[in-house]
Amino acid sequence: MVQGLLPLTTLLLVPLSNLKLGAYKCLQQNYYGIYGGRHAFIVDDACWTSSFSLMGLGTSATHDRQESRHLVWLERVRVDPSLLDAPFDVELDWMLGNLTDFSSHSRTSPWSSGIARVPQLPLSTSQRPARSTERAVQTLHRAHDGVLLSMGASVLDAVNFGEVSLPRFWRYSVFPEAPIPLYPVPEEAKQRLREALSTIKFNHVVASIVNGISVYSLRRDIRYLTGEDALSNIVSRHSFSEGALRAAEWLKEQIEETGASCVLEAFQVGFAPNVICTYAASTNTMETIIVGAHYDSRGSFGSARAPGANDDGSGTGALVGIARAIARRGVVFRKNVQLVAFAGEEQGMVGSRVYARTLKDAGANVTMMIQGDMLAYHVSGELPQLALSDPALVGTAEVTQILANVSAIYSPELKVGYSPYPGGSDHQRFHEYGFPAAQVEERIGLIADPMYHDSGDLSEREGYDFEQIKSIAKVELAAVLHVAGFDLSGPAEDVEGGDDS
Repeated sequence: MVQGLLPLTTLLLVPLSNLKLGAYKCLQQNYYGIYGGRHAFIVDDACWTSSFSLMGLGTSATHDRQESRHLVWLERVRVDPSLLDAPFDVELDWMLGNLTDFSSHSRTSPWSSGIARVPQLPLSTSQRPARSTERAVQTLHRAHDGVLLSMGASVLDAVNFGEVSLPRFWRYSVFPEAPIPLYPVPEEAKQRLREALSTIKFNHVVASIVNGISVYSLRRDIRYLTGEDALSNIVSRHSFSEGALRAAEWLKEQIEETGASCVLEAFQVGFAPNVICTYAASTNTMETIIVGAHYDSRGSFGSARAPGANDDGSGTGALVGIARAIARRGVVFRKNVQLVAFAGEEQGMVGSRVYARTLKDAGANVTMMIQGDMLAYHVSGELPQLALSDPALVGTAEVTQILANVSAIYSPELKVGYSPYPGGSDHQRFHEYGFPAAQVEERIGLIADPMYHDSGDLSEREGYDFEQIKSIAKVELAAVLHVAGFDLSGPAEDVEGGDDS
């Protein structure tokens, strides 16, 4: 329960474009993040009655806040209509029924070809958090794209552990237990990026470094993460699975070999850890640049398999490929650079929320955060693409401009544009804490990958494009090189080589 709130509180959901806080100071200390393209606030009576115009900002609902209950935003991701299994209302009503009735076993999805439910999660009972007996689910607000729910802890546990089926295009985010002070990105942080932007031009050394990202190694690394490699014992990277723990250890080992210092950072009971790898600055600075991806995955109804080759083995593989390219040329950064593989993204960006808050509480100086999520799927007949998060929705315009500029220089084969999604990956959590952030992904339009959130999300299939992953990874690394500044430590041993390896 959020401490200090009255039992009866008001939920206020404000469209991203409507948020103007100047006259509503009380909202700034009652902020809970972004959900389905809406800012969420939980306000007490004093704030609610301070201005009648508050109710004109968005949609409100009254909520009786209780112990051991959670607010959960459940939404259907917009995808290409050809991928949809059923109308929105049909899927939502089925899912709400499943949430209400999960104690008598999760009902088989009508879109799962009648396959019996098989848990994805081989964790032992001792690894699970203690459960409450409170199971009721209450609908607080129903929108055209999702629903705001209040649910007992045991229902949320069942969703987290995959015991309640969600249709593959649905995702959920849990409200934090305490409010997030509403942090805009500071003007001085934007100015630093504008100064970096003004200096970006072709650099033959940067070109040689980023061209060292190896498609051969990307394929091998991603196939290991998905379990397609015969040497891998990873069946699933679901956040609560043994496979995710193995993947975390493997990522730590691979990136440490390139000269980074890595830690496995636990953040919540049951979840696999975040993998945080740091290349220390060669100068006396606290400035830090972060490149992130989420290594957890989701699979199909009725399958223990969750290979996640595109979502987000592609982004995670790009992290490892970037690390190998750094080591190959002996790059030494002038600012601190972190490569971070997050867990808990599929459960509502939990790992990145905790890490972003940790950085904010520590007064960290984050110059730029780039999130790579779903980089591989290439629609037949389309140009290879680079979709950037739209700063009019979530993110920082200066970061997206840097990415667009370096793409034109080092990956000109990519068609560049904005993604239509308001957040939805780990960069959103950094944006919520006032850090400059943006996302790179595979397609300017709606998601078209037919294996999205499916156990068929493998790398060896039509449309999975390793060259596109390399092109986008080059953009990520080039942006870091230009903003962080770098030197070369001299001829370095080829950790994995380039495309000739």
